[in-house]
Amino acid sequence: MLTPAVRHTGALSWAIKLALTGTLLTFASLSANAEEPMTNPPQPPDILLGPLFNDVQNAKLFPDQKTFADAVPNNDPLTILADYRMQKNQSSFDLRHFVNVNFTLPKEGEKYVPPAGQSLREHIDGLWPVLTRSTESAGKWDSLLPLPEPYVVPGGRFREIYYWDSYFTMLGLAESGHWDKIADMVANFAWEIDAFGHIPNGNRTYYLSRSQPPFFSLMVELLAQHEGDDTLKKYLPQLQKEYSYWMEGVDTLQPGQQHKRVVKLDDGAVLNRYWDERDTPRPESWVEDIATAKSNPNRPATEIYRDLRSAAASGWDFSSRWMDDPQQLGTIRTTSIVPVDLNSLLYKMEKILARASKAAGDDAQASHYDRLANERQKAIEHYLWNDKEGWYADYDLKSKQVRNPLTAAALFPLYVNAAAKDRAHKMAVATQAHLLQPGGLATTSVKSGQQWDAPNGWAPLQWVATEGLQNYGQEKVAMEVTWRFLTNVQHTYDREQKLVEKYDVSSTGTGGGGGEYPLQDGFGWTNGVTLKMLDLICPQEKPCDSVPSTRPAVQPTSAENAQTQATP
Repeated sequence: MLTPAVRHTGALSWAIKLALTGTLLTFASLSANAEEPMTNPPQPPDILLGPLFNDVQNAKLFPDQKTFADAVPNNDPLTILADYRMQKNQSSFDLRHFVNVNFTLPKEGEKYVPPAGQSLREHIDGLWPVLTRSTESAGKWDSLLPLPEPYVVPGGRFREIYYWDSYFTMLGLAESGHWDKIADMVANFAWEIDAFGHIPNGNRTYYLSRSQPPFFSLMVELLAQHEGDDTLKKYLPQLQKEYSYWMEGVDTLQPGQQHKRVVKLDDGAVLNRYWDERDTPRPESWVEDIATAKSNPNRPATEIYRDLRSAAASGWDFSSRWMDDPQQLGTIRTTSIVPVDLNSLLYKMEKILARASKAAGDDAQASHYDRLANERQKAIEHYLWNDKEGWYADYDLKSKQVRNPLTAAALFPLYVNAAAKDRAHKMAVATQAHLLQPGGLATTSVKSGQQWDAPNGWAPLQWVATEGLQNYGQEKVAMEVTWRFLTNVQHTYDREQKLVEKYDVSSTGTGGGGGEYPLQDGFGWTNGVTLKMLDLICPQEKPCDSVPSTRPAVQPTSAENAQTQATP
């Protein structure tokens, strides 16, 4: 672990360390200027291994396509590829044997068996060290990207750090008093911004072409609650760099044009969308993406691949939210949709940039970011509000209209205090009428078989709804979301002694389903949100270790959350 004195000195010293030890040769190409990102980032396994990667994934040697994407070549990939080309047409050739000889496959972690009789809180507190990883080095051709500090992973098949997951994990770490782990994870993300120019989806080479919902500014803000506003000043350079990544190309856009993550609408308003730099199948879901592209021969495969990848960048992979036909994944078109949650988070980033600039003594820059935030807020209210339905929604660039479906993403403007007061009230009504279920908040009201649709509910969206509704005095609905989701988590824990990635909210006590892979347990963001909610329903002087059998009479107030609420 790096000492605090050298933790934030930039990517260069870390690159030199790696180059000298020979552990990750590609990092030696890092610019001599620590302020500049890599010019030649490490290549993902589908590029390194070319036809061999394609053939192994299409042969379905492993139930999970992520397994081979995470496998480490035992030799130079070019040598392995040459051997493969020489051997593959021989009658005795065995592809599985070839893979076993030439690659080290990811090992299944030891099954964690918690001590008997643990309360929910005790179980979560005991999981933090189990989910903590340290990867200061990796093999030359490993898809795993080293990070200078320890970090907490989600769990299950997710053996690496994930961007937006980590914020909700950090909320739980804060409740458990692990501020050192929060500081380490913020340092890691800042390091990634310096090294790559953005925070990738996860610390894998095959995630480098995209980011995820931008929560870094909220992470810095969280750490500043503990360490003071000097933290904002300290990370201002990385905050600015991440903002530049999201806004790349904005200065040359004409009305009606888009470039990567930026959209300029016909009236000149600027909003953002999700985007992935590549238009090929995802290495971790290679066969599934190829099948999806083949399911819609009327569209170029590269277009479908880009939209699948961009949906992965959104974190909502996958949902009817991005599709023309909820039952046909091949109709996905993420890049032609302007998401309400993304733009709410960028509004929050602009507000935190203003605050950080002020902490650094730059009032002019603070005013600049405040102006950008105000302009974005007006655009959110204009383009991302469905007046007919009475809720926030995504904007469709093709039809040039706000979309109709209500999703849990609609609560993000409330979460970041960007919503008009009257619209916040309407959102509370719509949430209770359409999304609130016995086991918590449903992601959407559509049953498509995709994991980010009904009947699934996800921990981060429960917290966004809870805090967002409280920000606007909608305590009753906020507490319904909290109580119902916590009851779901508790019932599932009582039966299975674990917390899971997602939950079926149509009842209580059942993990969610759907999607590309089996239900995962662990689970970072569920642990974090559960601790936040436990502390919300019980008074500080008597914290809950488990969800009470009857709802506590004590109700939280919104005094701590009360901020100056935005108006259009």
